[in-house]
Order: sequence, then structure tokens, then C-alpha cells
Amino acid sequence: MTDYKNLKLIASSSPHIRSNENTRSIMLDVIIAMLPALAMSVYVFGARALVLTLISVAACVFWEWGYRKVMKKSSAIGDLSAVVTGMLLAFVCPVTAPYWMIIIGAFFAIVVVKQLYGGIGCNFLNPALAGRAALLASYATAMTTWVAPGTRAPIFGAADVTTAATPMAMMKEGAFEALTGTYSVSDMFIGQIGGSIGEVSALMLLVGGIWLLIRKVISWQIPVAYIATVAIICLIAAPAGVNAVSYMAYNVFGGGLMLGAIFMATDYATSPVTKPGQIIFGIGCGLLTVFIRRFGSYPEGVCYSILIMNCCTWLLDKYIRPTIYGAPKKEKKEAAK
Repeated sequence: MTDYKNLKLIASSSPHIRSNENTRSIMLDVIIAMLPALAMSVYVFGARALVLTLISVAACVFWEWGYRKVMKKSSAIGDLSAVVTGMLLAFVCPVTAPYWMIIIGAFFAIVVVKQLYGGIGCNFLNPALAGRAALLASYATAMTTWVAPGTRAPIFGAADVTTAATPMAMMKEGAFEALTGTYSVSDMFIGQIGGSIGEVSALMLLVGGIWLLIRKVISWQIPVAYIATVAIICLIAAPAGVNAVSYMAYNVFGGGLMLGAIFMATDYATSPVTKPGQIIFGIGCGLLTVFIRRFGSYPEGVCYSILIMNCCTWLLDKYIRPTIYGAPKKEKKEAAK
């Protein structure tokens, strides 16, 4: 007879699910998905795009390791979440951003937004976007200086480079004819435009998004709802005298829409858990993006739209819950309160 009293059993709560997926494998898939966009940025802007990304990644990993070391917590750099944050932070910055500035942004993203709230899964804002917002508020000139496509920014030093307005800035100024004369729709789609490191090529971002969908790292609800909302509104509310289809295409392929919809808005910790909640979340991001682009001070609205909807995630999770199987209607209503 087995002596059950002497067995070393581990009791844990259900459900008991065995899976090969873990945080590290998910983050690795996200890193792989971002590589095409990174490669395109190096092609468009030169080696400085790669160096800036590597410095951002190193800074994020260092700040995470250092904070947890000081607080005497177990190291979490092995889950690769800091690497993802570092890549995304670099992706939403211009290639000419000073290296010291990206290190400050990494500190804000990792320590202030992520670790002070408990680490991975506990933050309510997307760390990379919050880091960008902090840098934009503190160093507006450096964060809004864009090099012309094809201009190779120097790896070291502050040599003069050819600057140019981004498509979103030209659209904000009402120079839509000048925009269409400077950049074609194919330029916008492939990535022969100026802008932040990771947002220039909608094609490469879509390739990464398809990889994430195939790997089931993200679901389609948020990206499709987000992009479709922007597309539909731009078709309906195009400025007078502007071709609606062209206006829609430039809004969809320009700026950080693809990057935000695929890689930022789908962040597990800061987006709703239910499918209906995710669709509403994506629609909200799309509405705010168009509103900021048309009526706000900034030509781009993706960053702030996602951050605002991040703050609404708890509300969507509270009121859009799956019904309890087999529970009476009264109990279901009480459970939703």
C-alpha cells in the first residue's frame, strides 16, 4: 500500500493546462515578427537605425535587471519582454534621436511604467508608447525631426542630414496634392518615406502581423477593428476636393497605424481579454486616431489613442464578461456587477 502521507505532492488551483507556450516563446515570436520592419529601416535610414535599436534594447534590459536587483527580486530579463519593449521604443522614435535620449525613454518605460506597477502583466499602459509620450513631452524638437527617405544618418556624431516632413505632417498642413506628388501609394506601402524607425514600411509590418496570427500570438479583432475604423472614417469624411480612396490609403499606410495596430494595441496586459471587448477597443483606437489627426495639434494620433484606450481596458473587462455557464440570469447579472 502506498504511504500517501510521505508523498511530496504539489497542490495548485485549476485549470491544469500543459502547453509549450510561455512568456519567453511568445516574446520571441514578437521579436521575429519585428525583424522585417527593422531590416527595412536599416535599408531606408542606414546602420544607425540598427545601432539605436540595439542601444534601446540594452538600456531596457539593464534597467529591468538593475531595478529588480535593487529591489531584491528575481531576475526577469530571461522572459525577453524587456527586449520587445526596447525594440518597440526604438521603432517609435526618429533615427536621429540621440542615444542618451533613448536611454532615458527606456528608464521611463521599464522602471516607471512597468516595474513600479509590479512588472510584466501588471502595467496598465503600453511601456514603449508611454516612453515615447514622455520623450515627446520632454524633447519635442528631437522627437519631431525626420530625415528624408534614403538619407543615411551617421552612426556617431551630429552631422547634418537632409530633413523632410513626414506624410502625416504634410497631410496635417493640408498639402495633400504635394503629398501625392512626393510619395505614391506604393511608396507609402513599401516604405520609401520618412518617419519613425519602425513605421515606414506597412508591408513589412503586415508580414510580421501575419506571422503573429499564424503563431496565434495575437488575434485579428484589435488590428482589424482598428485599421478598418480608420479606413471607413477616412472614406466617409475625406476633406473637400480630396479623392476619398487616396485619402484613406495615405492614412492607413502612413504614420504609425500599422505598427500600433499590430504590435502595440495587441499587448496582452493593456488590452481587453474578451473578443467583443477587443473589437470595441480597436474601434475606440481608430476613432481617437482619426480625431487627433484631423483636429489635434499633432499630425499623428496613434500613440495617444492607444494610451487613452489602455486606460479604458479595465472598464471594458468589467462590463463585457463571458456569461457563467449554467448560471441563472439573476446570478449572471450579479456576477457582472
